[in-house]
Amino acid sequence: MKTANPDPDPRTTPGLEPGGGVPPGETPPAEGSTSEAGPLQETSPGWGRAPLTVILALVVVVAGFFLAYAVVV
Repeated sequence: MKTANPDPDPRTTPGLEPGGGVPPGETPPAEGSTSEAGPLQETSPGWGRAPLTVILALVVVVAGFFLAYAVVV
């Protein structure tokens, strides 16, 4: 797939000095577009069910331990 070069041509861009420099007080030309930055990357949906289940089980065990300790003491 061929795309156009997003960079401005220094020979046809107004306000540039020979060699492509910008004189003092002049606004430089706009940047090229980022619309062709690349394909969108797949991201993970988040935490899996197994790690969340293990963490919740540990929380329940620890909470049960403290509850039992509070009842005994």
